Amino acid sequence: MPETTDKELSVPEPDPALLGARTGIAPITCTYDLPPGHYDVTVVVRGGTEVLAEARRLMAPASPDEGWHRRTFTVNVRTPEAQQNGWDGPGTPGLTLTFAGAAPEVRAIGLAAARPVALFLAGDSTVTDQAHAPYTGWGQRLPRHFRHGLSVVNHSGSSESSASFLAQPELWATMEPQVRPGDVTLVQFGHNDKQATAAAYRDNLSRIARGIAARGATPVLVTPIVRRRFAGSALHPTGLIVNELGVDLPAEMRAVAAAEGVALIDLTDDSRRLVEGLGPEAAEELYLTREKQDDTHTSEHGATVFADLVAAGLRRLGLVAGRYWTS
Repeated sequence: MPETTDKELSVPEPDPALLGARTGIAPITCTYDLPPGHYDVTVVVRGGTEVLAEARRLMAPASPDEGWHRRTFTVNVRTPEAQQNGWDGPGTPGLTLTFAGAAPEVRAIGLAAARPVALFLAGDSTVTDQAHAPYTGWGQRLPRHFRHGLSVVNHSGSSESSASFLAQPELWATMEPQVRPGDVTLVQFGHNDKQATAAAYRDNLSRIARGIAARGATPVLVTPIVRRRFAGSALHPTGLIVNELGVDLPAEMRAVAAAEGVALIDLTDDSRRLVEGLGPEAAEELYLTREKQDDTHTSEHGATVFADLVAAGLRRLGLVAGRYWTS
């Protein structure tokens, strides 16, 4: 990913007049009538205030310091606002900013159109921008790792597999033309490839990776997060994303990355070590086990933890310039 000049990283100055769009107290919501695109946003918030954008995307976590803090980040505005397969409907038009916490405070907001580099996400329900709590994809918690100048574009959707992503026009055919030289795309499929043969799964991943590379961007294959399915103290094969045909999907993705010369984040292995280290009971906090008896989809806490693993893997690859990372 190429470096960006200081001029390109100039930030919008916060304007108290923009607070006229605010509604509510806890949370505070501001909605702006803006067309689809990328926007740099500067906010001045009191410590303890968490800043989210659009469909529950975490842009800036709350600070323990009670003073005032200035934060600038880049937001992708689109329709549908959340899941790109329309699973949650169109959402709210324009840009929505939410200031959450026990007693959130915002003093000023600045907005400006942006032309950033993009970090695209292509995946399933464990990645997507989930509109409704408690469901949360790790892609929703990833933006907090980045400064302005880089925009996270989550093009994922619930129930999608590597095959359906390629087949549905609103997914691959819509995302591909948006990808520009210098962008990076993270690709995680497997949870819904339950009946995929090894050959079909590998072919689908290869097609996606080659298509991204043909656009001058960098594909990164991400093996899927594990399910909380234990056999004793270790995860069962279904927890390790071995499908109904006995295909070890993470192993096949690793093989595709090696064959295509594509970067890989082994999130299956990273999440396996984490989940097995916690054990069956403590690992419940990462998933919706207690709320929904669901050992696949993640809680807000779990999505945050898994997003941290993805961010760490992406840092190790060195594909995103250092200036785009938050400290």
